[in-house]
Amino acid sequence: MNYLAEKNNKVFVSGEIVTNAEFSHEVYGEGFYEMNVLVKRLSGQGDILPITISERLISDKDLKVGVTINALGQFRSYNKLVDGKSKLMLTVFVRELLDDSPMRNPNSIVLTGYICKPPIYRTTPFNREIADVLIAVNRSYNKSDYIPCIAWGRNARFAKNLAVGEKIAVSGRIQSREYQKKITDDDVRTLTAYEVSISKLAAYENAESFDVDEEFNTLGLMHGSEQNVYVD
Repeated sequence: MNYLAEKNNKVFVSGEIVTNAEFSHEVYGEGFYEMNVLVKRLSGQGDILPITISERLISDKDLKVGVTINALGQFRSYNKLVDGKSKLMLTVFVRELLDDSPMRNPNSIVLTGYICKPPIYRTTPFNREIADVLIAVNRSYNKSDYIPCIAWGRNARFAKNLAVGEKIAVSGRIQSREYQKKITDDDVRTLTAYEVSISKLAAYENAESFDVDEEFNTLGLMHGSEQNVYVD
Protein backbone atom coordinates (compact mmCIF):
# COMPACT_ATOMS: atom_id res chain seq x y z
CA MET A 1 0.00 0.00 0.00
CA ASN A 2 1.37 3.40 -1.01
CA TYR A 3 0.90 5.40 2.19
CA LEU A 4 1.87 8.70 0.59
CA ALA A 5 -0.92 8.28 -1.96
CA GLU A 6 -3.34 7.36 0.82
CA LYS A 7 -2.56 10.63 2.59
CA ASN A 8 -3.63 12.56 -0.50
CA ASN A 9 -7.29 11.92 0.29
CA LYS A 10 -8.63 11.78 3.85
CA VAL A 11 -12.32 11.99 4.81
CA PHE A 12 -14.33 11.72 8.01
CA VAL A 13 -18.14 11.76 8.06
CA SER A 14 -20.55 11.16 10.91
CA GLY A 15 -24.28 11.01 10.26
CA GLU A 16 -27.55 9.14 10.18
CA ILE A 17 -28.18 6.37 7.67
CA VAL A 18 -31.20 7.34 5.54
CA THR A 19 -31.33 4.50 2.97
CA ASN A 20 -30.91 0.76 3.33
CA ALA A 21 -27.65 -0.79 2.13
CA GLU A 22 -27.88 -2.04 -1.46
CA PHE A 23 -25.39 -4.31 -3.19
CA SER A 24 -23.18 -2.36 -5.59
CA HIS A 25 -20.41 -4.56 -6.97
CA GLU A 26 -17.83 -7.22 -6.19
CA VAL A 27 -14.03 -7.03 -6.40
CA TYR A 28 -11.93 -10.19 -6.02
CA GLY A 29 -14.77 -11.91 -4.20
CA GLU A 30 -15.41 -9.02 -1.79
CA GLY A 31 -18.85 -7.43 -1.99
CA PHE A 32 -19.47 -3.71 -1.64
CA TYR A 33 -22.67 -1.95 -0.64
CA GLU A 34 -24.00 1.59 -1.06
CA MET A 35 -26.16 3.70 1.25
CA ASN A 36 -26.89 7.37 1.88
CA VAL A 37 -26.00 9.20 5.08
CA LEU A 38 -27.40 12.50 6.34
CA VAL A 39 -24.52 14.59 7.70
CA LYS A 40 -25.53 17.71 9.60
CA ARG A 41 -23.73 21.00 9.03
CA LEU A 42 -22.81 23.24 11.92
CA SER A 43 -25.56 25.57 10.69
CA GLY A 44 -28.15 22.84 11.23
CA GLN A 45 -28.66 22.15 7.53
CA GLY A 46 -27.68 18.76 6.19
CA ASP A 47 -25.95 17.04 3.29
CA ILE A 48 -27.08 13.61 2.11
CA LEU A 49 -23.89 11.85 1.03
CA PRO A 50 -23.43 8.50 -0.76
CA ILE A 51 -21.07 6.03 0.89
CA THR A 52 -19.62 2.74 -0.34
CA ILE A 53 -18.65 0.13 2.21
CA SER A 54 -17.25 -3.41 2.16
CA GLU A 55 -19.30 -6.33 3.42
CA ARG A 56 -16.27 -7.10 5.57
CA LEU A 57 -16.88 -3.94 7.61
CA ILE A 58 -20.62 -4.39 8.07
CA SER A 59 -20.96 -8.15 8.54
CA ASP A 60 -21.21 -7.86 12.33
CA LYS A 61 -23.07 -4.52 12.46
CA ASP A 62 -26.74 -3.65 12.22
CA LEU A 63 -26.47 -0.69 9.88
CA LYS A 64 -30.08 0.15 9.21
CA VAL A 65 -31.98 3.38 8.58
CA GLY A 66 -31.78 5.67 11.61
CA VAL A 67 -28.44 4.36 12.89
CA THR A 68 -25.52 6.80 13.25
CA ILE A 69 -22.36 5.88 11.38
CA ASN A 70 -18.84 7.24 11.98
CA ALA A 71 -16.65 6.57 8.97
CA LEU A 72 -13.06 7.26 7.90
CA GLY A 73 -12.13 6.91 4.26
CA GLN A 74 -11.62 8.65 0.95
CA PHE A 75 -13.74 10.64 -1.52
CA ARG A 76 -13.60 8.66 -4.75
CA SER A 77 -14.94 8.97 -8.28
CA TYR A 78 -15.94 6.46 -10.94
CA ASN A 79 -17.68 6.52 -14.30
CA LYS A 80 -21.15 5.06 -14.74
CA LEU A 81 -23.28 4.73 -17.86
CA VAL A 82 -26.47 6.78 -17.34
CA ASP A 83 -28.99 7.28 -20.16
CA GLY A 84 -26.38 6.11 -22.63
CA LYS A 85 -23.75 8.62 -21.45
CA SER A 86 -20.77 8.28 -19.15
CA LYS A 87 -21.35 10.19 -15.91
CA LEU A 88 -18.85 10.98 -13.16
CA MET A 89 -20.13 9.49 -9.90
CA LEU A 90 -18.78 10.33 -6.44
CA THR A 91 -18.85 8.39 -3.19
CA VAL A 92 -17.26 8.29 0.24
CA PHE A 93 -15.31 5.02 0.19
CA VAL A 94 -15.20 3.78 3.78
CA ARG A 95 -11.90 2.40 5.01
CA GLU A 96 -12.77 2.13 8.72
CA LEU A 97 -15.84 2.34 10.94
CA LEU A 98 -15.52 3.82 14.42
CA ASP A 99 -17.74 3.10 17.41
CA ASP A 100 -17.58 6.74 18.51
CA SER A 101 -16.80 9.99 16.73
CA PRO A 102 -13.26 11.32 17.36
CA MET A 103 -14.15 14.50 15.48
CA ARG A 104 -15.82 17.69 16.58
CA ASN A 105 -16.64 18.36 12.93
CA PRO A 106 -18.93 15.67 11.39
CA ASN A 107 -17.79 16.39 7.81
CA SER A 108 -14.08 16.87 7.07
CA ILE A 109 -11.94 16.32 3.98
CA VAL A 110 -8.32 17.04 3.04
CA LEU A 111 -7.03 16.54 -0.52
CA THR A 112 -3.82 17.06 -2.46
CA GLY A 113 -3.95 16.79 -6.22
CA TYR A 114 -3.60 18.43 -9.61
CA ILE A 115 -5.74 20.95 -11.49
CA CYS A 116 -7.47 19.03 -14.34
CA LYS A 117 -9.08 21.86 -16.30
CA PRO A 118 -9.11 25.66 -16.19
CA PRO A 119 -11.04 26.85 -13.11
CA ILE A 120 -14.36 28.59 -13.84
CA TYR A 121 -14.68 31.89 -12.00
CA ARG A 122 -17.99 33.75 -11.68
CA THR A 123 -19.96 36.03 -9.40
CA THR A 124 -23.51 35.60 -8.10
CA PRO A 125 -26.24 38.25 -8.47
CA PHE A 126 -25.26 39.29 -4.93
CA ASN A 127 -21.60 39.69 -6.03
CA ARG A 128 -20.38 36.63 -4.20
CA GLU A 129 -17.25 35.25 -5.88
CA ILE A 130 -17.17 31.55 -6.75
CA ALA A 131 -14.68 29.33 -8.60
CA ASP A 132 -15.29 25.75 -9.75
CA VAL A 133 -12.14 23.62 -9.61
CA LEU A 134 -11.65 20.00 -10.73
CA ILE A 135 -8.82 18.18 -8.96
CA ALA A 136 -7.21 14.85 -9.91
CA VAL A 137 -6.16 13.01 -6.75
CA ASN A 138 -3.79 10.06 -7.14
CA ARG A 139 -4.36 6.82 -5.30
CA SER A 140 -2.81 3.37 -5.25
CA TYR A 141 -2.44 1.12 -8.30
CA ASN A 142 -2.00 4.06 -10.71
CA LYS A 143 -5.59 5.21 -10.34
CA SER A 144 -6.91 8.75 -9.87
CA ASP A 145 -10.09 10.29 -8.49
CA TYR A 146 -11.55 13.39 -10.12
CA ILE A 147 -13.04 15.60 -7.43
CA PRO A 148 -15.11 18.72 -8.18
CA CYS A 149 -14.50 21.51 -5.69
CA ILE A 150 -15.96 24.96 -5.16
CA ALA A 151 -14.06 27.92 -3.70
CA TRP A 152 -15.50 31.16 -2.33
CA GLY A 153 -14.33 34.73 -1.86
CA ARG A 154 -10.58 35.17 -1.68
CA ASN A 155 -10.10 31.43 -2.30
CA ALA A 156 -12.07 31.86 -5.54
CA ARG A 157 -9.90 34.80 -6.58
CA PHE A 158 -6.80 32.70 -5.91
CA ALA A 159 -8.19 29.62 -7.67
CA LYS A 160 -9.12 31.41 -10.90
CA ASN A 161 -5.42 31.88 -11.72
CA LEU A 162 -4.40 28.26 -11.15
CA ALA A 163 -2.98 26.52 -14.22
CA VAL A 164 -3.82 23.05 -15.47
CA GLY A 165 -1.32 20.60 -13.99
CA GLU A 166 -0.58 22.74 -10.93
CA LYS A 167 -0.50 20.82 -7.65
CA ILE A 168 -2.63 22.14 -4.80
CA ALA A 169 -3.80 21.19 -1.32
CA VAL A 170 -7.32 21.87 -0.08
CA SER A 171 -9.40 21.23 3.01
CA GLY A 172 -13.10 21.66 3.71
CA ARG A 173 -16.27 19.56 3.67
CA ILE A 174 -18.27 17.48 1.20
CA GLN A 175 -21.62 19.00 0.28
CA SER A 176 -24.65 17.86 -1.70
CA ARG A 177 -26.61 20.19 -3.94
CA GLU A 178 -29.85 19.62 -5.86
CA TYR A 179 -30.34 21.07 -9.33
CA GLN A 180 -32.79 20.67 -12.19
CA LYS A 181 -31.80 19.33 -15.60
CA LYS A 182 -34.00 19.63 -18.66
CA ILE A 183 -33.94 16.35 -20.57
CA THR A 184 -36.78 17.22 -22.97
CA ASP A 185 -39.51 19.86 -22.99
CA ASP A 186 -41.66 17.49 -20.94
CA ASP A 187 -38.93 15.91 -18.80
CA VAL A 188 -37.23 18.06 -16.16
CA ARG A 189 -35.40 16.05 -13.53
CA THR A 190 -34.13 16.98 -10.08
CA LEU A 191 -30.60 15.64 -9.68
CA THR A 192 -27.98 15.81 -6.94
CA ALA A 193 -24.41 17.02 -7.33
CA TYR A 194 -21.59 16.44 -4.85
CA GLU A 195 -18.55 18.65 -4.41
CA VAL A 196 -15.95 19.76 -1.89
CA SER A 197 -16.64 23.18 -0.39
CA ILE A 198 -13.14 24.57 0.15
CA SER A 199 -12.30 26.31 3.41
CA LYS A 200 -8.52 26.39 2.88
CA LEU A 201 -6.48 26.30 -0.33
CA ALA A 202 -2.73 26.36 -0.99
CA ALA A 203 -0.51 26.00 -4.05
CA TYR A 204 1.77 23.09 -3.37
CA GLU A 205 5.05 25.01 -3.59
CA ASN A 206 3.73 27.06 -0.67
CA ALA A 207 2.30 24.09 1.15
CA GLU A 208 5.16 23.15 3.47
CA SER A 209 2.91 24.36 6.27
CA PHE A 210 -0.02 22.40 4.85
CA ASP A 211 0.65 19.14 6.67
CA VAL A 212 -2.15 16.72 5.79
CA ASP A 213 -2.46 15.12 9.21
CA GLU A 214 -2.21 18.46 11.00
CA GLU A 215 -4.81 20.01 8.70
CA PHE A 216 -7.14 17.05 9.24
CA ASN A 217 -6.73 17.55 12.98
CA THR A 218 -7.49 21.26 12.64
CA LEU A 219 -10.75 20.40 10.90
CA GLY A 220 -11.89 18.57 13.97
CA LEU A 221 -9.80 15.60 15.13
CA MET A 222 -9.74 15.71 18.93
CA HIS A 223 -6.42 15.64 20.75
CA GLY A 224 -5.28 12.18 21.76
CA SER A 225 -7.13 10.37 18.96
CA GLU A 226 -5.37 7.93 16.67
CA GLN A 227 -3.73 9.45 13.59
CA ASN A 228 -2.44 7.92 10.34
CA VAL A 229 -5.52 5.68 10.26
CA TYR A 230 -4.97 4.53 6.68
CA VAL A 231 -1.82 2.52 7.26
CA ASP A 232 -2.70 -1.10 6.40
